[in-house]
Order: sequence, then C-alpha cells, then structure tokens
Amino acid sequence: MVTGPSSTAGACWFLVFPDTDAVAVLAARARSCGIQEIPHPSGRPWLIGRWPDRDLTTVACGPARLAVLGQHAVTEEEAAHAARAGSLEAADAYARKWPGSHHLIAGLDGRTLVRGTVTGVRSVFVAQAPGTHGAHVVSDRADVLADLTGADLDEGRLAVHLLSPGILHPLTTQTVWRGVDVVPGDRRVLLDREGRLRTSRCWSPPPAELPLAEGARLVRERLADAVAVRIRGRELISADLGGVDSTAVVATAARAGAKTVAYTAAVHDVLGDDVAYARRTVEALDAVEHHVVPATAVPLTFDRVDALDDDLDTPSLYAVNRHRRMHIIERAAERGSPLHLSGMGGDELFSGASAHVHGLLPRHPRTAWRLARGFASRHRWSRRTAMAQLLDRRPYGSWLARVAHDLTLPQPPMSVPLFTWGTPPRLPPWATRPAVETVRALIHEQVEDAEPLGPGHGGHRELATLRTLARFARHVQQMSEPLGVTFAAPYYDDLLVEAALAVRPGERVTPWRYKPLIEEAMRGVVPESVRHRTTKAHAALEEETGLRRHRSALLALWEDSRLRELGLVDVAALRDWCVRPLAADLESALLHPTVGCEVWLRARERGRGPLRPAETDTGGITA
Repeated sequence: MVTGPSSTAGACWFLVFPDTDAVAVLAARARSCGIQEIPHPSGRPWLIGRWPDRDLTTVACGPARLAVLGQHAVTEEEAAHAARAGSLEAADAYARKWPGSHHLIAGLDGRTLVRGTVTGVRSVFVAQAPGTHGAHVVSDRADVLADLTGADLDEGRLAVHLLSPGILHPLTTQTVWRGVDVVPGDRRVLLDREGRLRTSRCWSPPPAELPLAEGARLVRERLADAVAVRIRGRELISADLGGVDSTAVVATAARAGAKTVAYTAAVHDVLGDDVAYARRTVEALDAVEHHVVPATAVPLTFDRVDALDDDLDTPSLYAVNRHRRMHIIERAAERGSPLHLSGMGGDELFSGASAHVHGLLPRHPRTAWRLARGFASRHRWSRRTAMAQLLDRRPYGSWLARVAHDLTLPQPPMSVPLFTWGTPPRLPPWATRPAVETVRALIHEQVEDAEPLGPGHGGHRELATLRTLARFARHVQQMSEPLGVTFAAPYYDDLLVEAALAVRPGERVTPWRYKPLIEEAMRGVVPESVRHRTTKAHAALEEETGLRRHRSALLALWEDSRLRELGLVDVAALRDWCVRPLAADLESALLHPTVGCEVWLRARERGRGPLRPAETDTGGITA
C-alpha cells in the first residue's frame, strides 16, 4: 500500500505539484511526510518536502512564484528580479548566471518550470500521477517519486546497473522504476495548469574556442564564486585535501578567509604522495587546520558491505567504498563542520578526453597524429589499435549496436586506446542469460534515435562521464545529510563546467602536461611548490587487501540474494568470483556495480533508516 514518501529522518527531498485538484490525493500523502510547504497562488500545494532553511530562497510577486533550492547565495531581491522577468523561460535565462548548484522552480499563471543542473548533481525526475489524465509530479529524488506514485521496480533497468564501466548514454542515467523518468540535465520541465508535461532544451555545450590563458582566468573566477556562495556565513568548514583538484578547492576557500579544517587520508602505497603535498599546501596557507588520517585508520574497501542501509535513490558504485569515503566526512561532522568541500569532478573536467583527437584528425591531421602518438606513448597503448579507432567514422548508434553485441566479452585490457565514443561496458560473468538479453534489448531500443551528448567523440565522452560520475556526488550528499553535513562538489557546477569546456581541447587535453587548465588557473592561489604536481595517489592495495579481509561480509551478501530472486545473477558464479584472488583494476572492479545493486535492494527492504555510527574494522595492512 502506498503511503507516500519515506519519512526517514535526515533525508532531504522536494516534490513539485501542478495547480490542479487532480493531484490532491498525492499531495495529501506527501504532506504527511513533508515538513515545509509552499502553495500556488490558488492555495493548492506547489512545493512540499524537507530541506535546510538556508538552502531555500523563495519569492512571490503577484501571480509569479520562484524558488531556488540548493547551494547558492541568491537573495530575495535577485530572485524577485528573475520572477518578474515576464515568462518562465526568461526567469530561467536570468537565473543561469547564479553561481552554485541548485534547482530552479518557477511558477507563473498556473504553469511551472523546474530545472536542475547539467551534470545531474541536482537531478529532476518526473512521473504521471495515477488515475489522472496526464497530470505529472516532479521531484529531485527518484525514490520519493516512486514511493509516492506506487511505481514498480523495473528489473531490466536495474540490470543495466550491472554494467562495468557504468557509462552508457542514455541508459545508465535512467531510473530503476517503471513510469519514473529522469529529465536530462540539458532540458527543463514545463507543467501546465493541468499537470501536462513537456520538456525543452535549455543548455548546449559552449563553443570550445578560448585559449588556455583566458580559460584559466575564467575557471579561477568561477571556482572562487562557487566556493564563496557555499562558505558565506559559516564560521567553520571542512574539506578533502588530497590531489590536485581538491588542493585547488582548499586553497581557494582558505584565501577567501574561510576557517578550513582539511583532511588528508594516507594510503598504504609507499608511492602515495598526497600527505607530502598536503603538508606543503598547508604550510603556505593561513586559516587551515590540517588532519592527516593514517592509512591504518581508514576503512578498507568492502568494509561491512553486508550491513549498509544508506538512504540512496539509486544503486551506487560507492557501496564498496562507502566507509572509506564517509570516514572523513564523519570526522568532519564530529569536528562541527556544517559543510564539506570536495574535489570530485576535477578529473573529468581537467584531465579531459583524449578522444578529442578523433575529431581533430580530418581538420588538422598532422597535429592529430602527433597528439595520438603522444597519448599512445604515455599510456602504453597499442598504436595499431589507436590508428584503427581514429579511422573509425561510425556514428554513435552503430557504436551502441556493437556494445550490445559484445556485452559478455571480457573487459578490454588497459592497453586499449580511448579514442572511440566510449569504453565499451560489459556485463559480468555472473549475469544470467535473461539479464543479458534484457540489457541487450534495451540498448538496441536506443540504437536508432540516440544522439551523442557533445560534438565528436571527445565532447560526448566528457559529458557522458560527467553525468554518470556526478551521481556519486549525489550519493555522498545523501549519505551526509543524516550527519547534518552539506557535501559540496563545486566542479560539477554548471558555470564551472561551461568554463572548462569552453577551452580549446588541444590546449586543455594534452599528453605532455598534467591537467594544464587547473594548473594555470591556480597560479597565485595554490602554492607554487604544489601547483605543478603531476601525480595522483591510488588505493589499489586497500581494495585488494579489503577483499581478503572482508570476504566473509561480501559472501554474506549472496545468501538470499535479492538480485538472484529477480533472476539477474547466478550466485554460484558470483561466489566463485569472490573467493579467488582478483586484480583491483579490472577483476575486482567488476564486483562494484553488483554489490551496489544488492546493497541498494536490501536497504530498500530495511526501510532506508538513517546512518548510525558503528564499530569499523579499519584493519591496518601489515607487511
């Protein structure tokens, strides 16, 4: 029996209702679980949900309503200016200049516009209200909308989440419920008075024309603005301080005057140099309180995977590393931080896609071949395969068809170049034949009409990766809410994404420099002894040892497996895989999507309770 959205303490969500009595029953159910409510001018509910007070700016100007919800610094005066813009589309255009990460909900004369963010950190989901003639409800969480409308689980869509790597536009960003759909980040929702829905395009990738120096200035300004709107009015904040991208965020916050508590997680790998660079950074900055978390204190991969109950609206790859990721945020919460800044998204923006070479080849063949040779040498790629990929001119739909055909082949080795539309995802060996055939059919349904997200292989790969990996920032935010901590990943902000993508790919993505755009952008912000860093720490040892240490917890997941009950996995094959030694880069990584799906299904059954502190086996790795 449907009783409305979960009333789990700590979970933040909102629902948008059209100005019609047709959705009155759903609104009543939502009202029983929501805390805040904002009405239409008619008095009918417009917004119902739970959100922190500081996240919302709302105004009413005659027949117009406007709400900004998320991480921003929009004043009532600015919101009123947008609300009086004359139309919903004009209000949206005005709001595009506001820094931060937020949803925009605007109403005028009974019509409503809802828009999230390009990457999907602020996602928008829609569903038709049962028993109505086309009236729709909108939410920022798919699970809340599914609970409200009584939507059934779609086993086929869930099977798509078993893919590794899980980047396959447009399938891997879809929801796992029948009748609950995600609105792509480059589109906005428009509801008429009766709740009938249409979407319109509201964003396109910027022309990639800026030289590196000009783009660096823009990135520096946009990052400063993104950090400023989040730290304003806060006496204390916390942040990750690890690689190049998080270092830029910490330095930007510190130079803006924020009292920053920075955390660096050490790794067991003797070549891991995050701690050394973090200490250099802190020495050169004021107002940074630095904590190094010893490698022996950080949970290992697969820690307590059989007992997770996070309130997530989709399965998450982060399940296997949930306690690794949240260990620092939990420490930050204990320290009293209300906001935790992260460098997530920096790899996608600043490493970029070498596949831009594919589009460069017809126009500047000499330059393209030089870049291709450079990437092949740097990554030890097969030059023969690289040449074949560069000469392959198949459209995106043809590439999708090949992915469907090859679903059960072994994963491509690390020596395979990255000049195609994407790394072809595979289903794991334990996926059942019905699961394979279902996913294959879903891919084939997209072959005819699917369009790439950006211009050429490089533009598509970057946007597809941004949209897929941004989900992890959403998941960490959902995990952090019960702790009273706002998790922020400013590199996923629309204005920062636009600034980075506006730089010429040949200058932004090169085999001869490591993340040149952020390096140039941080001149005078990040200490010079750190700004030119070219290394990145990895935690392969933590994964391999975590698999051995926590194998019993992993195996416990497959006892009464929910995925098996749905007919999606062969548990015997899965258990066999879990008891063998596995390489972290490919073999162990195949487990991550399956664990995420199983954990999510079990958490849904348990009622999605709030996070609770528990004893953790941090298990130091001994020599």
